[in-house]
Amino acid sequence: QVQLVESGGGLVQAGGSLRLSCAASGRSFSTYTMAWFRQAPGKEREYVAAIRWSGATTYYANSAKGRFTISGDNAKNTLYLQMNSLKPEDTAAYYCAACSGYICFDRRSVAYWGQGTQVTVSS
Repeated sequence: QVQLVESGGGLVQAGGSLRLSCAASGRSFSTYTMAWFRQAPGKEREYVAAIRWSGATTYYANSAKGRFTISGDNAKNTLYLQMNSLKPEDTAAYYCAACSGYICFDRRSVAYWGQGTQVTVSS
């Protein structure tokens, strides 16, 4: 019912910045709680940030707080993740996610996933 397509990943030096985008199609973007997750090789997919449109509320994992900013553009049906002060430990495949409920901090709450975009941070 919902298709999510990520873009904006790439190779960047430590301390640099990247802006990830997630284009959504199908049902209205604003009816879901949207989130970003990431997964490094050999590790479980972990929560990074989420946004609840109804309350314009954002949430961040401790690893992202102060460096990353999640936002959305309802008119363009697009979710963003601005990543600043990147560290090598941020290297992972980043996934856009849509949750039908208000909770979107765990994989079990995700209704739809994007295919992912790779972010690699060199030291």
